Amino acid sequence: MSQALNELFTLSLIAIAVGMDAFSVGLGMGMVPMRLKQIFQIGLTVGAFHIWMPLLGIILGKLLSETLGIVATYIGGTLLIFIGIHMFVSSFKDDDTPSLKLSGIGIFLFAFSVSIDSFSLGLSLGIFGTRMITAVLLFGLFATILTWFGLFFGKKMKGIFGQYSEAFGGSILLFFGIKLILSF
Repeated sequence: MSQALNELFTLSLIAIAVGMDAFSVGLGMGMVPMRLKQIFQIGLTVGAFHIWMPLLGIILGKLLSETLGIVATYIGGTLLIFIGIHMFVSSFKDDDTPSLKLSGIGIFLFAFSVSIDSFSLGLSLGIFGTRMITAVLLFGLFATILTWFGLFFGKKMKGIFGQYSEAFGGSILLFFGIKLILSF
């Protein structure tokens, strides 16, 4: 029983750590005007990706080496960098419409780029034989909640930063994309 609680505690800490990226990126994305319904959908989508990506990673981790995880991390970091640059540059245009539409495929690209590190982590967990269902459910739960918090706080910060909020949000995404790539 004690070993199961220790593993649950450890997996919860890992899930929070992985979800903090979703919070941070959500903070930047929250500065793009969106409705509460969009925030709800984005959080659920990011949470779903934080379930499926590590699940795929765990399954592949049992079959492959960690090199696939490094490639996936570079792809996710590159996506965040491009989204961040796009938001930053678009913020200085005279057009008041947001540069990034978080609907349809945009939500999936956002969720994919935020959850790519959980795929890499899943590869490692698969190699070590972690409890798969517990891990992925915790990842999804914490990622969903932390994404919602990030998007809500970002929405509040938009009022503070005003006209430059999209540039600030883009800078956050750019920073986390670079951080993700340089962590390897």
